[in-house]
Amino acid sequence: MQDIPHVPVLYREVIAAFEDIESGIIIDCTMGYGGHSSMILEANPNIKLIAIDQDQTAIDFSTERLAKYGDRVSIRKGRFSNVIKEILEEYEPNEIKGLLADIGVSSLQLDQKERGFSYESENLDMRMDKDAPLSAENVVNEYTQDELEKILLEYGELRNYKKIANKIIQNRPFSSAKDLSDTLKSEMPRGKKIHPATLLMQAIRIEVNDELGELKSLLTSLKEAELPEARIAIISFHSLEDRIVKQEFVAWAKSCICPPEAFRCECGNNHALGKIVSRKPIMAKDDELKENVRSRSAKMRLFQMDRV
Repeated sequence: MQDIPHVPVLYREVIAAFEDIESGIIIDCTMGYGGHSSMILEANPNIKLIAIDQDQTAIDFSTERLAKYGDRVSIRKGRFSNVIKEILEEYEPNEIKGLLADIGVSSLQLDQKERGFSYESENLDMRMDKDAPLSAENVVNEYTQDELEKILLEYGELRNYKKIANKIIQNRPFSSAKDLSDTLKSEMPRGKKIHPATLLMQAIRIEVNDELGELKSLLTSLKEAELPEARIAIISFHSLEDRIVKQEFVAWAKSCICPPEAFRCECGNNHALGKIVSRKPIMAKDDELKENVRSRSAKMRLFQMDRV
């Protein structure tokens, strides 16, 4: 018997998002330890599920966890930005009925200190794919001042990014996340309900795993595929990701794509890929917030494709 590691965020909301799908394929782009995948399979007994993950530890665990669903499940290893392109080439667009992407690092990866995601870790890694060439140690110890400033500002939204980057350079090399966070503690923002090093670690992790690039690539692939009836659900955990998803969904819903200065529509006014299901992001209810601290920053946006 496996020890099921955790309950995924927005579990009820994810089930509700796909509850009316009676057949076809649902893709879980970020399988992790199979929480969302198993719930979707239970709630939708006639669908097939394709699950993607780049973490071999997660794949090994979920292969066993999802084995009872037999040939209803197919697990693919790799970055979802690459694997989704392969899947969209293998299947007819009308076979894909739903897609879920839970963006970001999993609770299990955070809890495993040897993975180097936690500010208490004794190493400096942060790779979601342990075989990937770029690690947090490379970023922290090898990036130039300008490169460090860029990721601290863009991915961490840290106001004193120049000072932090300079302090990293003055005190490197670093070999552990704990040493890094302790050294920079005095420069980190205070007064929030998060650890002072959270935004620093977030910026480095996003760079290591190209998280925003992965998300943008996924959205581009889905737009180009023009799936006729897929329900798209994206869960994000910080404003950078949520902003990308929100803006892309708004663009997908536009029927007229003429420039603002145009006097009249000349594009045909038929470019909408579908509609936004909920204008506001879907967030966890109070009982889940009490049970799962990580859910407090989770936001899910839904888009219904209806391109014919």
